[in-house]
Formats: sequence, structure tokens, C-alpha cells
Amino acid sequence: MTKIDLNSDLGEAFGPWRMGDDKAILDVVTSANIACGGHAGDPATMVETLALASERGVVAGAHPGFADREGFGRRLIPLSVREVEQLVATQTGALMGAAALTGARVRYIKPHGALANWAADERPVADAIVRATRAVSPELAILAISGTELEHAARNAGMTVFSEIFADRGYLSTGRLVPRNLPGAMIDDPAEAASRLIGYLSSGLMPTVDGVPIPLDAHSICVHGDSPGSLAMTVHVRQELQKAGIEVAPFLQPTKENR
Repeated sequence: MTKIDLNSDLGEAFGPWRMGDDKAILDVVTSANIACGGHAGDPATMVETLALASERGVVAGAHPGFADREGFGRRLIPLSVREVEQLVATQTGALMGAAALTGARVRYIKPHGALANWAADERPVADAIVRATRAVSPELAILAISGTELEHAARNAGMTVFSEIFADRGYLSTGRLVPRNLPGAMIDDPAEAASRLIGYLSSGLMPTVDGVPIPLDAHSICVHGDSPGSLAMTVHVRQELQKAGIEVAPFLQPTKENR
């Protein structure tokens, strides 16, 4: 592989609470998954983050999650399938409304946290996310965790779908991420993260904490914007990818509004 996107989860501040260094990370990544007011974010933060992304030619995506700020969207909320559709549609629509104020465009959706993990394993949840995305705009793509039910559901529905892997998360031999409460869930060392990614991009095999490396597809690499040292991690990963001859470029071409 000679080209890969680099994305980060951004716009996760709200009110007086700040999260991460979005402005600096937007100088490094090529796609931005922007919180939509559910797990984090508020109208002012959405508008600001979209404007910053647009100024830098960074492709913007919606990052809907459970309306659970106390748990940062990382606790499973047992919604009905219909409620999942409503959550994804309304949060994505809110971000698209904010984008209209900035001249930016929302190009894809990527579910956040526990919602993404739920959709990874449960086809009805994945199908609900796909239906909601198509209802809001058939032009939206889906960015899904590689090898998951959401990836399969989007493809089955004829949607444009891209697959992602994670720079700063460990993997199980099932292809799922190591739960955050278990050892090996987080990779904090930028050098370790970059070395693992370059090995993956040359072989197509992702190391796991409990078995042999597994094959995964990837169009994009995610670095979490809320993690300690996320900026240093993102900068180092991009530098090492480029040193290895891998072009860092968005999986969707920036629109006129993003240039």
C-alpha cells in the first residue's frame, strides 16, 4: 500500500470544557470525524471545527454517538433499532446544519465509541446506521471499523464505504479492538504505533494481543484526538509513514469548499 488516509476524532469540546488540540491536529490529519453534540460537542464547537477543517482542506465527517456525555459515549445504551436510526440521523443533520454556516461539507459518517463497537457485531444496528445515513443524504459515505458488520451492511446497501484501522488501539484475534479496561487496549508509544502500522501496510496483517496477526483492509488510520499525547502520536505517525514512502492523503477528494 502506498497511500493511506489519516483521521482523528475531533470537535469533542463543549461549553467551558476543552478536549485535545484540534487546531494543531487538523494541520496533520487528512480527515476529521467531528462530534455532533451527542457524546460531546456543541453548536459553537461544531461550527469552529468545521471551519478549521475547511481552511486546511481536511475532509469532514460526522461522528454521531450515544447521547451520554458523562460516559463520553463509551457506555452501551440499549436503544431500539428505530432509536439508533433517529440518533444517527439527527446528529448527522445537526453537523450538516453547522456546515452550512461555514461553507464546509460533511462527506461521510463514522459512528463513535460504544455505538461503533455495537454496530461492529450486531447487523440490525449496522443496518439502522446505514438506513439513517442514506435517509439524511445518499451522497454520504460510511467509514467503518475494518472487518465489521457495519462495513458489510454498507456494502450490501450499495453505499460508498471505507475501512479504518487504529494507530493507538490494540486488536484481538477476532478483529475487534481490545476493550479499554483490559491490558493492551491502548498504544501510547508513538514509535511502537508507527512501527506496527508500517508493518501492517507492508503485509496486510495486523498484530493481535491474543494470537497471530490477522488480515484487515484499510483506507484510513485513526488516532484518537482525546488521548494524552495525541498530537505527538499523530505527528510521529504521519512522519514515519511518509519516510516509508507511504503517501498520506484523504480517502475522499476534498471538495471546492474544503480547499
